[in-house]
Amino acid sequence: MRGLGELEARVMDVLWSVTEPLRVRDVLQRLDTERPLAYTTVMTVLDNLHGKGYVRRQRAGRAYEYTAAESREEVGARLLREVLDASGDTERVLLHFARSASQEESDILRRALRKDRSR
Repeated sequence: MRGLGELEARVMDVLWSVTEPLRVRDVLQRLDTERPLAYTTVMTVLDNLHGKGYVRRQRAGRAYEYTAAESREEVGARLLREVLDASGDTERVLLHFARSASQEESDILRRALRKDRSR
């Protein structure tokens, strides 16, 4: 999966915030943007997100209903995996990240590693 543009990220925020499938018009009504958007713009963004694998769509009459294909956390983890895979040196990237992590991030990683080891 490729990364998200600004409008794509806003559309995904809408889809991640609901549990039910949404039509283009529903997404358009829920979008918080500085300027009004055309229906066709949102439709194109959703079509692009479908092509990238970020959303699923299902026919509902003559329209599509859209849902997020993965949770926000799953997408974040997938993107991190892609960065690591593309880095050419996973160990160095992880070590650099570990040195630059905040205390809170370090604590989260430690807790996760402890849980994993106790299994």
